[in-house]
Amino acid sequence: MRKIIVATLLAGGAVASPALAQDVGPTFTGPRVEAILGYDHVGAGSDVDNDNGRNDQSIDGLLYGVGAGYDVNLGSAVVGVEGEFTNSTAKSSRYDFTDDFGFGRVKQGRDLYIGARAGILADPATLVYVKGGYTNSKLKVLAGDTDETTNTAFKLDGWRIGAGVERAINTNTFAKVEYRYSNYNKGRIRFDDGATSRNFDVDTDRHQVVASVGYRF
Repeated sequence: MRKIIVATLLAGGAVASPALAQDVGPTFTGPRVEAILGYDHVGAGSDVDNDNGRNDQSIDGLLYGVGAGYDVNLGSAVVGVEGEFTNSTAKSSRYDFTDDFGFGRVKQGRDLYIGARAGILADPATLVYVKGGYTNSKLKVLAGDTDETTNTAFKLDGWRIGAGVERAINTNTFAKVEYRYSNYNKGRIRFDDGATSRNFDVDTDRHQVVASVGYRF
Protein backbone atom coordinates (compact mmCIF):
# COMPACT_ATOMS: atom_id res chain seq x y z
CA MET A 1 0.00 0.00 0.00
CA ARG A 2 2.85 2.38 0.87
CA LYS A 3 4.43 1.77 -2.54
CA ILE A 4 1.15 2.61 -4.28
CA ILE A 5 0.88 5.95 -2.38
CA VAL A 6 4.47 6.91 -3.21
CA ALA A 7 4.00 6.05 -6.88
CA THR A 8 0.82 8.13 -7.01
CA LEU A 9 2.55 11.15 -5.47
CA LEU A 10 5.47 10.91 -7.88
CA ALA A 11 3.12 10.69 -10.86
CA GLY A 12 1.18 13.71 -9.66
CA GLY A 13 4.39 15.70 -9.25
CA ALA A 14 5.49 14.80 -12.76
CA VAL A 15 2.21 16.11 -14.17
CA ALA A 16 2.20 19.31 -12.06
CA SER A 17 5.80 20.32 -12.73
CA PRO A 18 5.42 21.14 -16.46
CA ALA A 19 2.24 23.11 -15.76
CA LEU A 20 3.92 25.09 -12.98
CA ALA A 21 6.93 25.79 -15.18
CA GLN A 22 4.59 27.13 -17.85
CA ASP A 23 2.83 29.45 -15.34
CA VAL A 24 6.05 31.11 -14.25
CA GLY A 25 7.53 31.48 -17.73
CA PRO A 26 10.06 34.23 -18.55
CA THR A 27 7.51 37.06 -19.01
CA PHE A 28 8.92 40.63 -18.98
CA THR A 29 12.52 39.49 -19.21
CA GLY A 30 15.14 39.51 -21.97
CA PRO A 31 15.66 41.62 -25.11
CA ARG A 32 12.67 43.19 -26.90
CA VAL A 33 11.81 45.24 -29.99
CA GLU A 34 8.65 47.23 -30.66
CA ALA A 35 6.77 49.47 -33.09
CA ILE A 36 5.55 52.82 -31.73
CA LEU A 37 2.61 54.98 -32.82
CA GLY A 38 0.93 57.90 -31.09
CA TYR A 39 0.16 61.60 -30.59
CA ASP A 40 2.92 64.21 -30.50
CA HIS A 41 2.66 67.78 -29.14
CA VAL A 42 5.68 70.13 -29.17
CA GLY A 43 5.49 73.67 -27.84
CA ALA A 44 6.85 76.54 -25.83
CA GLY A 45 7.89 75.90 -22.26
CA SER A 46 6.95 78.08 -19.32
CA ASP A 47 10.03 80.32 -19.72
CA VAL A 48 9.22 81.33 -23.31
CA ASP A 49 7.70 84.75 -23.94
CA ASN A 50 5.27 84.08 -26.78
CA ASP A 51 4.66 87.78 -27.50
CA ASN A 52 1.09 87.10 -28.60
CA GLY A 53 -0.81 87.19 -25.31
CA ARG A 54 -1.34 83.46 -25.08
CA ASN A 55 0.64 80.32 -24.26
CA ASP A 56 -0.46 78.03 -27.05
CA GLN A 57 2.36 78.21 -29.60
CA SER A 58 2.82 74.58 -30.57
CA ILE A 59 2.77 71.97 -33.32
CA ASP A 60 0.95 68.64 -33.25
CA GLY A 61 1.22 65.47 -35.28
CA LEU A 62 1.51 61.71 -35.50
CA LEU A 63 4.50 60.09 -33.80
CA TYR A 64 5.92 56.86 -35.26
CA GLY A 65 9.08 54.84 -34.78
CA VAL A 66 10.79 51.82 -33.30
CA GLY A 67 12.24 50.93 -29.93
CA ALA A 68 14.41 48.27 -28.33
CA GLY A 69 15.32 47.31 -24.80
CA TYR A 70 16.39 44.70 -22.31
CA ASP A 71 14.47 43.83 -19.14
CA VAL A 72 15.15 41.74 -16.07
CA ASN A 73 12.25 40.20 -14.16
CA LEU A 74 13.12 40.24 -10.45
CA GLY A 75 9.96 38.43 -9.37
CA SER A 76 7.57 41.17 -8.29
CA ALA A 77 9.48 43.96 -10.06
CA VAL A 78 11.05 44.58 -13.47
CA VAL A 79 14.00 46.82 -14.35
CA GLY A 80 15.47 47.51 -17.76
CA VAL A 81 17.20 49.78 -20.26
CA GLU A 82 15.72 51.00 -23.54
CA GLY A 83 16.22 53.19 -26.59
CA GLU A 84 14.04 54.68 -29.34
CA PHE A 85 14.22 56.22 -32.79
CA THR A 86 11.07 58.14 -33.70
CA ASN A 87 9.85 60.73 -36.16
CA SER A 88 6.75 62.92 -36.34
CA THR A 89 4.45 64.65 -38.78
CA ALA A 90 4.15 67.75 -36.53
CA LYS A 91 4.98 71.00 -38.34
CA SER A 92 4.19 74.70 -38.31
CA SER A 93 1.17 75.92 -40.25
CA ARG A 94 1.62 77.67 -43.59
CA TYR A 95 -1.05 80.18 -42.65
CA ASP A 96 -0.82 80.79 -38.87
CA PHE A 97 2.61 82.22 -38.13
CA THR A 98 2.05 82.41 -34.36
CA ASP A 99 3.02 78.75 -33.79
CA ASP A 100 6.79 79.23 -34.00
CA PHE A 101 7.36 78.81 -30.19
CA GLY A 102 10.77 80.49 -30.47
CA PHE A 103 12.15 78.66 -33.54
CA GLY A 104 10.31 80.19 -36.48
CA ARG A 105 8.49 77.83 -38.84
CA VAL A 106 9.74 74.28 -38.29
CA LYS A 107 8.91 70.63 -38.83
CA GLN A 108 9.58 68.05 -36.15
CA GLY A 109 12.37 65.71 -37.21
CA ARG A 110 13.88 62.60 -35.73
CA ASP A 111 14.13 62.04 -32.00
CA LEU A 112 16.62 59.81 -30.20
CA TYR A 113 16.01 58.52 -26.68
CA ILE A 114 17.99 56.34 -24.30
CA GLY A 115 16.99 55.62 -20.74
CA ALA A 116 15.85 53.15 -18.11
CA ARG A 117 12.58 51.96 -16.65
CA ALA A 118 11.39 50.21 -13.51
CA GLY A 119 8.02 48.78 -12.61
CA ILE A 120 5.95 46.42 -10.52
CA LEU A 121 3.83 43.49 -11.63
CA ALA A 122 0.16 44.21 -10.99
CA ASP A 123 -0.43 40.57 -11.98
CA PRO A 124 1.74 37.99 -13.78
CA ALA A 125 0.81 39.46 -17.18
CA THR A 126 0.60 43.20 -16.38
CA LEU A 127 3.51 45.56 -15.71
CA VAL A 128 3.03 49.12 -14.41
CA TYR A 129 6.20 51.17 -14.84
CA VAL A 130 7.93 54.55 -14.83
CA LYS A 131 10.79 55.60 -17.10
CA GLY A 132 13.34 58.36 -17.61
CA GLY A 133 16.38 59.28 -19.62
CA TYR A 134 18.09 61.50 -22.22
CA THR A 135 16.49 62.71 -25.44
CA ASN A 136 17.90 64.51 -28.49
CA SER A 137 15.48 66.04 -30.97
CA LYS A 138 15.73 67.77 -34.33
CA LEU A 139 13.56 70.61 -35.65
CA LYS A 140 13.91 71.22 -39.39
CA VAL A 141 13.50 74.83 -40.54
CA LEU A 142 10.84 75.29 -43.23
CA ALA A 143 11.44 77.44 -46.30
CA GLY A 144 9.29 80.58 -46.31
CA ASP A 145 5.58 79.82 -46.17
CA THR A 146 5.96 76.40 -47.82
CA ASP A 147 6.13 72.86 -46.46
CA GLU A 148 9.64 72.40 -47.89
CA THR A 149 12.35 71.67 -45.34
CA THR A 150 15.78 73.26 -45.56
CA ASN A 151 19.20 71.95 -44.56
CA THR A 152 19.14 74.25 -41.53
CA ALA A 153 17.91 72.59 -38.34
CA PHE A 154 17.81 73.02 -34.58
CA LYS A 155 19.20 70.17 -32.48
CA LEU A 156 17.83 70.05 -28.95
CA ASP A 157 19.08 68.20 -25.87
CA GLY A 158 16.91 67.37 -22.89
CA TRP A 159 15.39 64.81 -20.56
CA ARG A 160 12.28 62.63 -20.59
CA ILE A 161 10.09 61.05 -17.93
CA GLY A 162 7.05 58.88 -18.42
CA ALA A 163 4.79 56.12 -17.16
CA GLY A 164 2.90 53.29 -18.76
CA VAL A 165 1.23 49.89 -18.60
CA GLU A 166 2.50 46.86 -20.49
CA ARG A 167 0.45 43.72 -21.02
CA ALA A 168 1.97 40.40 -22.00
CA ILE A 169 -0.10 38.77 -24.75
CA ASN A 170 2.00 35.66 -24.36
CA THR A 171 5.61 34.91 -23.42
CA ASN A 172 6.98 36.58 -26.56
CA THR A 173 4.53 39.31 -27.59
CA PHE A 174 3.29 42.36 -25.70
CA ALA A 175 1.35 45.59 -26.04
CA LYS A 176 1.64 48.78 -24.00
CA VAL A 177 0.25 52.28 -23.59
CA GLU A 178 2.49 55.10 -22.36
CA TYR A 179 2.52 58.82 -21.60
CA ARG A 180 5.80 60.74 -21.61
CA TYR A 181 6.90 64.33 -21.06
CA SER A 182 10.15 65.75 -22.45
CA ASN A 183 11.83 69.07 -21.78
CA TYR A 184 14.61 70.37 -24.03
CA ASN A 185 16.83 72.98 -22.36
CA LYS A 186 19.87 73.19 -24.67
CA GLY A 187 19.93 73.85 -28.39
CA ARG A 188 22.26 74.50 -31.28
CA ILE A 189 21.78 75.28 -34.96
CA ARG A 190 23.15 73.25 -37.86
CA PHE A 191 23.30 75.68 -40.76
CA ASP A 192 22.80 74.96 -44.45
CA ASP A 193 26.57 74.96 -45.06
CA GLY A 194 27.17 72.37 -42.33
CA ALA A 195 28.46 74.81 -39.71
CA THR A 196 27.10 74.42 -36.18
CA SER A 197 26.46 77.13 -33.62
CA ARG A 198 27.42 76.98 -29.97
CA ASN A 199 24.89 75.66 -27.47
CA PHE A 200 22.27 78.11 -26.21
CA ASP A 201 19.45 77.85 -23.69
CA VAL A 202 15.93 76.90 -24.82
CA ASP A 203 12.74 75.84 -23.06
CA THR A 204 10.70 73.48 -25.20
CA ASP A 205 8.09 71.04 -23.90
CA ARG A 206 6.93 67.85 -25.54
CA HIS A 207 3.95 65.67 -24.60
CA GLN A 208 3.32 62.27 -26.16
CA VAL A 209 0.72 59.54 -25.73
CA VAL A 210 1.76 56.37 -27.53
CA ALA A 211 0.83 52.74 -28.02
CA SER A 212 3.31 50.00 -28.84
CA VAL A 213 3.29 46.37 -29.86
CA GLY A 214 6.41 44.30 -29.66
CA TYR A 215 8.21 41.00 -29.56
CA ARG A 216 10.42 39.67 -26.78
CA PHE A 217 13.19 37.23 -27.66
